[in-house]
Order: sequence, then structure tokens, then C-alpha cells
Amino acid sequence: MRTVKLSIIFLLGVSFLFLNGCGSELQDLRIQNNTQRERIAELESELQTGILQLDQLKRKLAAAQGSSSVEIQTLQQEIAALEEDIAKKKALIASMQERLLLGGGALPVELSTLLEDFASKHDIVTYDSSRGMIKFKSDLTFEKGSDKVQTSAIEAIKLLCGILNSQEGKGFDVIIAGHTDDIPIGQPETRAKHPTNWHLSAHRAIAVLNVMAGNKIDSTRMSIRGFGEYRPLEANKPNKGGNPQNRRVEIYIVAKGV
Repeated sequence: MRTVKLSIIFLLGVSFLFLNGCGSELQDLRIQNNTQRERIAELESELQTGILQLDQLKRKLAAAQGSSSVEIQTLQQEIAALEEDIAKKKALIASMQERLLLGGGALPVELSTLLEDFASKHDIVTYDSSRGMIKFKSDLTFEKGSDKVQTSAIEAIKLLCGILNSQEGKGFDVIIAGHTDDIPIGQPETRAKHPTNWHLSAHRAIAVLNVMAGNKIDSTRMSIRGFGEYRPLEANKPNKGGNPQNRRVEIYIVAKGV
């Protein structure tokens, strides 16, 4: 009897450590995101200051016409340097905001293991453990030029929803991002529903969201993005020839509240 009691106490202890460990990792993710938000705010403040300084320098340059060439050259150099700094800050802010919105971090080991196992069993799916991202190949997920999810993809999404609603996954939110290649929307009947690749990418993300909502993923956990042809993984063929590698839907699994 004493052995049974000790076993129960041991199991409860292990369970507590497991749950506490997951909670700690989630807390770490939230701390990282908060730190990143603070850094973005700092950079945006510096950017605004730089833009004001640039405007002042341009005014000085306009007023300096007719002054010595040395003074004008100095102002032009200062303007060029400031413009370069502003461009770098804008690029850095955009990069940081994308990582903030689209996860970009490793998931707890228990959840990552489940997702790796899931991806290994489905040809239409790959899993990037370093980014917490599941990728569905659009050519095998949707009918051509359509946002209708194929039956085989629906079954895979259902299994993914089971993982996301499990003890390991329920503490995370989901961001669904649609992408296309650069082949223009051709058929008039298709253009009527999806006027551009941007529309098609967003509509496909919404279609996946609807499947997930129908499989008990709470709506408050999900959001979508559509990038159209503007975030290719590989170069498209010349003359709007496209590339199947760029046709995809990415599902990012992120800490709640990201």
C-alpha cells in the first residue's frame, strides 16, 4: 500500500514539473515578445527623430543655395548618411515586426515532437521546428486557382487541430499566412472571386481558418495574413512563370497574446 502511495506522489510530482516547465517556456516566450515590442518602440522613436532631422537638413540645404560649395557638400553628405540610417532602421523594424507577428521561435519540446511526428506522416506538410511553423503545399491543399480545401488536406488539418487542442498545444495561438507565386489570375470566373494573387492568398488562409474553426480551434486563437506573390521562398520562372515552392500556406504556432 505504501508503495502505491509513493508511486502516486511521484507521478503527481512529475506532472507538476511537466506543467510547470511548459508554463515557464510560455512565460519566456511572452517575455521575449515584450522585450521585442519595447525595442521596436525605441527604434520607432529614433526613426521619427531621424525623419525630423532629415527634414531640417533638407530645409537648410534649400536655403544654402548660393552659399559655398563646401557647405552645400557637407549638408548633402549629412543628408545621405541620415537617409541611409533611416532606411536601415525601417528595414530592422519591419523584420522585427514580422518575427513578432509570425512567431519565429522554437516551441516546447513536447509540442514540437508532436508536430514533427504529424509532419512526417503527411506528404503535403513540412515542419520548421526553429520557427514553430507548419507549411502546407498549396498545390496539394487546394484545387487549382481555388480556395477550396481538398479532402486530403482537410483530414491533415483535423489532425493538426487535435494537437493544438491537446494539453501540449492549447496554450498557443495560431497565425495562418497564405502565399502564391507570380502567375497572374487568368480565368475570368476565377478573377471574379479572387481578383489578384493577394486576394487568393488571403482567401486560402481564411479557408484553412474555417476548417480549423470547424474542428474546435477557438476563434480567439486564430488570425490570418495574405502575402500574395510578395514573399517568395525561391525565384519564380521568367515572364511570370511561377514556382510551386512559393505556393503555400504557413501556420505559425505562437504564444497566446502575441
